[in-house]
Amino acid sequence: MKLATPRWWYVRDQRAAPVLRALLRPIGWIWAGATARRIARTAPIDAGVPVICVGNLTVGGTGKTPIVRELLRLLAEQRVDAAALSRGHGGRLAGPIAVDPARHTAEDVGDEPLMLARDNRVFVARDRPAGALAAHAAGARAVVMDDGHQNPTLKKTLSLVVVDGESRDGEWPFGDGSVFPAGPMREPLGTGLARADAVIILLPADLPAPDPDLLAMLASRPVLIARLEPLAPPPAGRQLGFAGVGKPWKVERALAAAGCDLVDFIPLPDHSRFSAETLRFLERRAAELGAGLVTTEKDWARLPADWRGRATPWPVRARFEDEATVAAMLEQALGRPRTAPR
Repeated sequence: MKLATPRWWYVRDQRAAPVLRALLRPIGWIWAGATARRIARTAPIDAGVPVICVGNLTVGGTGKTPIVRELLRLLAEQRVDAAALSRGHGGRLAGPIAVDPARHTAEDVGDEPLMLARDNRVFVARDRPAGALAAHAAGARAVVMDDGHQNPTLKKTLSLVVVDGESRDGEWPFGDGSVFPAGPMREPLGTGLARADAVIILLPADLPAPDPDLLAMLASRPVLIARLEPLAPPPAGRQLGFAGVGKPWKVERALAAAGCDLVDFIPLPDHSRFSAETLRFLERRAAELGAGLVTTEKDWARLPADWRGRATPWPVRARFEDEATVAAMLEQALGRPRTAPR
């Protein structure tokens, strides 16, 4: 059984869940030490193609996949044949395999690869170097890897870290800085930043600017600002929202900010499969409220085929404020890839 993301992880005030934090913090120290040793002891494999890694420092919920999609779009504008590479979280296929939306389901390859594959070439591989080599063999001139900042097996040309810039209602992107399971961090902030070439702060459309404290914490690396913008208005009329993402409450906020008549919202665990019981509950609750169903593209990709007509996917995309700087960064990565292992 999958558990939902603990919201107290993202509360900066250490008085939130103090007993749990204290009990879990030693496990976090062990986790951080194991991650550091694995990275230090692994010699990365050069796949022979530039690899742009879009990672993060926390456990889910930062918006990596929309950034991957936008980078693929910018590379296409530069006439670069690029492919996305994903571990395929939640999928049963180990790969390496090219995702085919006409043949594969989310249960095969995971929800995010299936979503990306609607308009991009995508490879799924639990063995990241094998996936990059497969993409290269298929003609890709660049690989954009969705997640993997803590995966040292594949040599990276450009390492970008995505940070959730939404800090309000007492929440903070890094919580109190504790490492999983005491907090959301995959590794200590300074350790992860030291391996990054740049940080992307992803903001919701209704937030004017990043928190100054957050900018100060990330000042050791170049910072790029991106915004998550709706591609279409939410569906009209009363709506029951649901989402199984890292931070489902952010979807609820975004729908409300976009003017959706949201009468209820059902949070689900990240990447969770829709059981028959969950689907019956959604159907019954929507009927009780006289509401339609709205969800994310990622969740819609996991719905059974006979259910996709019952829910409306709400598409969003990431937009960089300084697109020229991002394009120049990509050009440099493609033209002068690093030779030293990362």
